[in-house]
Amino acid sequence: MSEKTTYDLVVIGAGHAGCEAALAAARLGHETLLMTLNMDAVALMPCNPSIGGTGKSQLVREVDALGGEMALAIDDATLQSRLLNTGKGPAVHSLRAQADKRRYQSRMIQALFSQPRLTIRQGEITDILTQNATVTAVKTLTGDVIPCRAVVVATGVYLKSRIIIGPAHWECGPQGLMAASRFSEAIAGLGFALRRFKTGTPARIDARSIDFSRMTQQPGDEPTSPFSYMALTRPRNLTACYLTWTNETTHAIIRENLHRSPMFTGDIKGTGARYCPSIEDKIHRFADKDRHQVFLEPEGLDSPEWYAQGLSSSLPEEVQRALYRTVKGLEKAELIRLAYAIEYDCIDPTELAPTMAANRFKGLYFAGQINGTSGYEEAAAQGLVAGINASHYLKNQEPFIISRSQGYIGVLTDDLSSKGTDEPYRMMTGRAEFRLSLRQDNADLRLTALGHQLGLATDARLRRMEAKARDTQSILDAVRERQLIPALKRADLSLEDTGLTQGMDEDAIRQAEIQILYDGYLQKEMAQVKQAQAMENHRLPPNIPYGDIQALRIEARQKLSRHQPLSLGQAARIPGVSPADVAVLSVWLKRYQAALSRDL
Repeated sequence: MSEKTTYDLVVIGAGHAGCEAALAAARLGHETLLMTLNMDAVALMPCNPSIGGTGKSQLVREVDALGGEMALAIDDATLQSRLLNTGKGPAVHSLRAQADKRRYQSRMIQALFSQPRLTIRQGEITDILTQNATVTAVKTLTGDVIPCRAVVVATGVYLKSRIIIGPAHWECGPQGLMAASRFSEAIAGLGFALRRFKTGTPARIDARSIDFSRMTQQPGDEPTSPFSYMALTRPRNLTACYLTWTNETTHAIIRENLHRSPMFTGDIKGTGARYCPSIEDKIHRFADKDRHQVFLEPEGLDSPEWYAQGLSSSLPEEVQRALYRTVKGLEKAELIRLAYAIEYDCIDPTELAPTMAANRFKGLYFAGQINGTSGYEEAAAQGLVAGINASHYLKNQEPFIISRSQGYIGVLTDDLSSKGTDEPYRMMTGRAEFRLSLRQDNADLRLTALGHQLGLATDARLRRMEAKARDTQSILDAVRERQLIPALKRADLSLEDTGLTQGMDEDAIRQAEIQILYDGYLQKEMAQVKQAQAMENHRLPPNIPYGDIQALRIEARQKLSRHQPLSLGQAARIPGVSPADVAVLSVWLKRYQAALSRDL
């Protein structure tokens, strides 16, 4: 087959955002080119060898319900599965799976190379070409100009990335992969203000040097739960994880060497993630704590490397080796890969719409850590949204937006585009105001029909969701008919005891239980959702001359002109826009709509 010279869409970067964006666009019928700096970086997990966790599993389930790939890939690569927060309510229940990193990569690569209309190529993009603020092509380091109609930038942490270990630092991407040293200038040349963020990762330890008998084993759940709603079998727990702790000796070594930490010497300029601090930052900020958790997690079934979650650091090499060996079970630890910090360029996501489209350019989208987020799951969600919206742009269709009341994906894209972020953004359940309705267990019921309408969720996926919905409703109808709800709420009776669930889908039974037990709370939340939706339904026309609306405060005019909100609801969430400004905008919108009606 001859090599194509023009594409509908070029996706720059093949991490978790780029993979989802490219697959979505190709599945929606577009000739798509996925460019990666290195084929070894495709779907790479450079940090945690896991998918999911608090707030993140909701994103993975939503990506799956819409027809994305991440959940299917992790189900095939699971080493251990656990449901977190089971001592709390279902709003915060979150699935987390340890991954075989190489298996996850190979599974995602298989999906990419078996997808029609998708081409994968290794190479470095150095420029995006535009004409009249519209994307026309990309240019590679070797001088090749590739015409295209749209671009998704999903460059992860590779833009001018710099590895830092003590006094040593060099331009490099994660795990020794090359950095993208030229593309930052192209982004800046388009008028985007670049910022420096920072993240880090722990050392990898030779399994032969770990004394697991001195640690507390952390087994997986039985039975396990898959991430994908299309899973035909449950993943198997193939290995355990282990818990140990730092101690006063660990902390003493770190305190004695804080003056050598790049975080405290000023060598690290990038802003780090508050919710994922390095061990030296933890010792400095939480001086009253006499120990901190360390989880030992396998990187693969056949890998000798184990990940030491909780011991991320940028301290010098000899300090790292000393402090790791103070931890119980790691007294003889051999570090295969040192812990390091990594700085990289990213943009201010308030320059984007919730569609992940650049406000000032047609056909240009951004997804993943380039937008200031952290995490594989956040990246995948943004990539899916960007890929779908690039397709809609190419087809001249209406933008695709998930609202805050529809899903965690909506919370993510709205937070980024409306509020921005001053540090690497991490999804948490606390960010979702309607989290009781947006549970990980009902993402299929919320979003599968939408995914099917888009053309990504298959007929089989839709049928499975509809069967679950029917079973759930059948149970609820039978319970109400027999007036069993009071007894079920008092725990005098379980659903299984009623005999009404025989032959019913297990997930449907769980749905019915939740709806019975939390009925009052859910009804109250649904009333709040309707109020929020009313604000979102007040759509704002493009290119409003905010600077000419004199009743708006000057700060509000500036913020609204920059953000170009799509609705009154989004305008209200922009920092610096007050309720009074929203009221002014509401009056302006009514007058605008009245004038439009008169003209018609």
